[in-house]
Amino acid sequence: MYKILRQFLFLFDPENVHHFSMNVLMRLCKVPFLQKWIQKTFAPDPKPISLFNLSFNGWLGLAAGFDKNASYLAALKTLGFSHVEIGTVTPKPQDGNEKPRLFRLPKDQALINRMGFNNEGAELIAKRLQQWQLQEKEASQKMIIGGNIGKNKLTPNEDAWKDYEICFKALHAYVDYFTVNVSSPNTPGLRALQEKDALEKILVNLQNLNAGYAQPRPILLKIAPDLNAAELDDVIELALAIKLDALVVSNTSLNRSTLSTTSQKEAEKIGAGGLSGKPIKDFSTEMIRYIQQKTNGQLPIIASGGIFTGADAQEKITAGASLVQIYTGFIYEGPAIIKKINNYLNK
Repeated sequence: MYKILRQFLFLFDPENVHHFSMNVLMRLCKVPFLQKWIQKTFAPDPKPISLFNLSFNGWLGLAAGFDKNASYLAALKTLGFSHVEIGTVTPKPQDGNEKPRLFRLPKDQALINRMGFNNEGAELIAKRLQQWQLQEKEASQKMIIGGNIGKNKLTPNEDAWKDYEICFKALHAYVDYFTVNVSSPNTPGLRALQEKDALEKILVNLQNLNAGYAQPRPILLKIAPDLNAAELDDVIELALAIKLDALVVSNTSLNRSTLSTTSQKEAEKIGAGGLSGKPIKDFSTEMIRYIQQKTNGQLPIIASGGIFTGADAQEKITAGASLVQIYTGFIYEGPAIIKKINNYLNK
């Protein structure tokens, strides 16, 4: 059924279809009997999984970038995601890059995006999360919320740590964990913050702030799949030294060499942006395996990158991941992917 619907949806602009589809789903979820039907059809049976003192209701979460402004949490919970990373959130609202900025590559089951951290800003998103928290107060099963945070485009890199601090303070009461995003390719200069000294300044500052709260939040780092071995070793060394809670592996890629069917001419026509989906699956998995072996399993990993099936998810877990996240696979496979992956992993 979704494959037929997808053919229709893929006739339209990806960004507009995204908002249209999720707004329709949100409205459907406000009708009690429809909400129950959607949940029964798509949501897997809960399976508690413990990671950094949080209890996740299943293996599968939704990666950052899908629900940037925490607008669709009720619908995403109904579908059965164990966790959702909202954001990337920046201190000030920003429009992001010029449109069009999201492109489908159906031949390769991939996307290219150059969104540029478009979001409504930390203050408004914090208020929306506060409302969600109140709504969920009596819920028997809660969906874990991650806060993916970044810097505003106009903030110079030497002041980037201040932007991460602003977001951290604004969202701390309303998220279950934080993911520091220094790996998006769509904010100029952002990936330079993955260099050891710059990264240490951001993360140590957040950890010092975190220690002052009665309930500290786990702090994760999302890394690019394009790091070379020396850069990755630096990240691992720093993560272990400062006792980071986990890595999210990985963000989107600037590498186009893994496109097997989309022509170079087509890719060049689309232009700049981060590649996600099937083409980044293998080197994302290899990065997970490398980190697992290098750290002897001391550093938890949440896997993201090219997960379309239960076998894809199992591959990530076998390589060393504790949980998995999807984004592009959700767009191509539809909501049935959630139950399929969880059922496969629960066998």
